[in-house]
Amino acid sequence: MRLRLPHPLVLLLGGVAVAAVLTWVLPAGRYQRQKDPATGREIVVAGTYTLTTPSPAGPAQTVMAVPKGMVAGAEIIFVVIFVGGAFALLDTTGALGRLVSSLTRKAENPQVIVIAVSLMFGTFGALENMHEEIIALVPTLLVLSRRLGFGAVTAVAMSIGAAVVGSAFGPTNPFQTGIALRISQLPALSQGALRFSLLGAAMAVWIAYTLMLRRRDDVKPEVSDNTDPATGRDFLLLAIAVVPFIPYVYGVLELDWGFNELSALFLVAGFAIGMISGLSLSGSAVAFLKGMETMLAASLYIGVARAISVVLTEGRVIDTIVHGLSVPLSHTSGATGALLMIPVQALLHVAVPSVSGQAVLTMPIMAPLSDLLHISRDAAVLAYQTGAGMSDMLIPTNGALLAILAGAHMTFGRWMRFAVPGAVLVSLVGVAGIFLAA
Repeated sequence: MRLRLPHPLVLLLGGVAVAAVLTWVLPAGRYQRQKDPATGREIVVAGTYTLTTPSPAGPAQTVMAVPKGMVAGAEIIFVVIFVGGAFALLDTTGALGRLVSSLTRKAENPQVIVIAVSLMFGTFGALENMHEEIIALVPTLLVLSRRLGFGAVTAVAMSIGAAVVGSAFGPTNPFQTGIALRISQLPALSQGALRFSLLGAAMAVWIAYTLMLRRRDDVKPEVSDNTDPATGRDFLLLAIAVVPFIPYVYGVLELDWGFNELSALFLVAGFAIGMISGLSLSGSAVAFLKGMETMLAASLYIGVARAISVVLTEGRVIDTIVHGLSVPLSHTSGATGALLMIPVQALLHVAVPSVSGQAVLTMPIMAPLSDLLHISRDAAVLAYQTGAGMSDMLIPTNGALLAILAGAHMTFGRWMRFAVPGAVLVSLVGVAGIFLAA
């Protein structure tokens, strides 16, 4: 008998409740913090952990953490709504269906398309940590996967799965590798040849795993292929929906852009899609809002996931958790300590599902700890990338992952049965990198 997990919203609310219990069980403590001039963020100061006044979360504070989580995740929530609304509007025009149908008709080898789509999402992950933006694309990816003869698992694996791998090992990802290197006082492309090699190896392992298990995918429903051929206007509408990602990637890498800029780009793109498809300005607004409605549940998951961090932070136990997991590492040998950083970072990522937030919280501790263990700081960064980065495809506190699974009509348990072995295989690439960097 297989264990059936509760609805994603219930699962996340349960996580908020568990976090509240921890504020009563764990001692309150905190690290001193200082502003890092390189990142502009408040980072912890290693060796400054002290006990502080307890602040356990009562029932009222626990419930209030949910709307606070919505506020904390507002930028991400709105980008999901705007990007999702634009792609849902594109789908209602019939353009996506016709484009997917035309692509699959011309595909002589479906595996090539799986590889190409995986590389595309892996590249976006490596460049700008793409996760939430995928939510809006799930219906299209499902149609594509089924017309290729596969199912929902393959659709999720070649999108969020590949994006997580690219995000974790991407040397230029400003939200993971970039910020972790800066906080560790390492140059921007420290050991660049090794890092690019690890990215290539990790993507190769994940894609090979996806293709190897594609025949074990879920039952594929029959998909009729009586769609009309794609038109020139369909390609134009697709271009309008995709083009915003180009200036956004440049803005992330060069102009310190965030999710608000992407939301603004898709606000314009949504209206442009509606009007070019033949709708009036008011008709475009109505259709755009209708598309946004489909993203409501996904946005809610993201906000509730953030509430877990809110409870632990306001309860003053998040630093205690970091301290409790990091102290035992100081009593290990160099290579062993570096490898144990991987599960420590993975466990912390359940409580701190933001990779940038986790880098700010842990790397000021792990980087000096690597000096004590006589290993390179690059090895500590790779342990963070492998533990925290790869956990993004596994942890139930990742609201974007749960939203994608809900869109694919897949249970969290079903995805775990597929993703855990693959994540372990890819993590071995990170382990090899740690030994090479140590």
